[in-house]
Amino acid sequence: MLTRFGKQLRKLRIEYDQKLKDMADKLHVTVAYLSAVENGKRPVPDSWIKLIADCYNLTKDEILELQESAYENKKELKISIENVNEVEKGLALSFARRFKNLSDEEMNQLQRILDEH
Repeated sequence: MLTRFGKQLRKLRIEYDQKLKDMADKLHVTVAYLSAVENGKRPVPDSWIKLIADCYNLTKDEILELQESAYENKKELKISIENVNEVEKGLALSFARRFKNLSDEEMNQLQRILDEH
């Protein structure tokens, strides 16, 4: 079954008059792998968002929509803290420890702050 992310990729292919193979080549994967990702049988590789955005000149809103759909079915997320300063590392770790216990209002406040930037 085609995922929301898969539908967005299909829409891009149609807009750019490309076949599945054309997009697979741009993403440096096989057609079978791309198809498995589109159908939710494989997770969306994190590196794909930037690669797709660059290859298809996506707008900021299109990138955000693609990112949201890519993470829609993920059960876990990885955040690299390599090459970040101590303040950034502390923030990422604090959030990871506490996000399940945030109230709806606290989550909404954080979302508003992040959406502003």
